[in-house]
Amino acid sequence: MRILDRYVIRNFLQVYFYCIAGFISIWLIFDVSDNISTFIDQHVGLRLVIRYYATQLPQVLIILLPVSLLLSLLFALGRMSRANEIVSMLTAGVSLPRVLRPLIGIGLLTVAATMALNYSLAPHAELARKMFISEVQARPGRYIQGQIFRNRTDSRTWFVQNFLPRSNTFNNVQVLQQDANDNIVTNYVATRAFYRPETKTWDLENVKVVHYDHAGISLTNRFILRSRSSTGAKRRFDWAAQMSGPNS
Repeated sequence: MRILDRYVIRNFLQVYFYCIAGFISIWLIFDVSDNISTFIDQHVGLRLVIRYYATQLPQVLIILLPVSLLLSLLFALGRMSRANEIVSMLTAGVSLPRVLRPLIGIGLLTVAATMALNYSLAPHAELARKMFISEVQARPGRYIQGQIFRNRTDSRTWFVQNFLPRSNTFNNVQVLQQDANDNIVTNYVATRAFYRPETKTWDLENVKVVHYDHAGISLTNRFILRSRSSTGAKRRFDWAAQMSGPNS
């Protein structure tokens, strides 16, 4: 390889790698900002996150490599033109195709790499993403989010923000007590609810209780640090095992 070829390739590759690294960084920033809440809520480890992005990188490179190639060519040739380096090469008797030959070779290598990724690793990226989601959802300690249960027997509607499967503790619970005409008569809002299977009762922590009249106007509004529900045919939530709720 001639000194001229090494010089042209070095000027081009420097910009080329910067473009690839910059585009990958931008993609990572946007993707992490979209998924960071999921990673935190599901307690996903750093190693699993790195493995996830390693599987998604090939399909991103298919888009980034041609764009990076174009921008690098424009920048490298523009910089050489501003410094009159291309004119000096032509004056020295080097033809323009000969000057561009190493860049054309890199372009062909980029096309080959893109085609290899397109037919080998990239098609599996979507499958890897679905497998990652399935693996995260199957991890122990995953919270079940946003559950609603309608107890038609006692005219109560339960709203639960999240809870662990097969657990007796539920976070941010709201219970609406209704009359025979489905009018809300009492509203219970608790930061946490505990089910006690031995006594078949519910303990509500930091409860706000609001009573309404038939017109929906608030009659009383009080805050209780801890409240226990009445005994009776109570069952704990167990949506993870069967899609049922509290008979309470």
